[in-house]
Amino acid sequence: MLGIALASAGCASSYPGAAVPPAGESAAAPVSDEQAPMALAPPQALTMFKQAAALMAGGDFDAAERHLQAFLLRYPGYPAAHVNLAILYSEAGDDAAVQREIDAALALDPVYAPALNQQGLLFRRNGKFLEAEAAYLKAVTAAPDYALAHYNLGVLNELYLQRLDTALKHFERYQELVGEDKQVEKWISDLRRRVAANQRTANVAE
Repeated sequence: MLGIALASAGCASSYPGAAVPPAGESAAAPVSDEQAPMALAPPQALTMFKQAAALMAGGDFDAAERHLQAFLLRYPGYPAAHVNLAILYSEAGDDAAVQREIDAALALDPVYAPALNQQGLLFRRNGKFLEAEAAYLKAVTAAPDYALAHYNLGVLNELYLQRLDTALKHFERYQELVGEDKQVEKWISDLRRRVAANQRTANVAE
């Protein structure tokens, strides 16, 4: 399974300087090769896929779409290509096409974490927050080390579900997986302060 999927993290717009989160919602960056069993992909497929990924990273979305479609004609069994098309169509605001590509990816692998992450992002954009949470949780259940889904669970729980302690847990897990992220570290510090303050308030109320 070819897993160099471009993956959107989701925009935590309430955070100062967070318009472009890790991996960038608009300028999505390839997931590292270490996160996929690359030996299973034919060299020709890997080269072709990397070319499409480079075009996406460079912002040439039209050319990236053509490369991914050509890739799928030759190598139809790789869900990562469908996920990357879903990201392109998300950039264009075509939710129907996004869902089509997510469905295609999940038909190939029902627990493919990058596809579940994209499903969560689509649900969140459409105000379906509990459905988004379920998709992200399914992603981290299938792949506990999939950092982006933990990041998105942090965003969702803080900004939309108002569950600060759960948001903190997922941001801390994200930080463990990716190493030092100074921006996320600031958010973690702020959340720890707010969670502690809420706990003190609750204790006083009792």
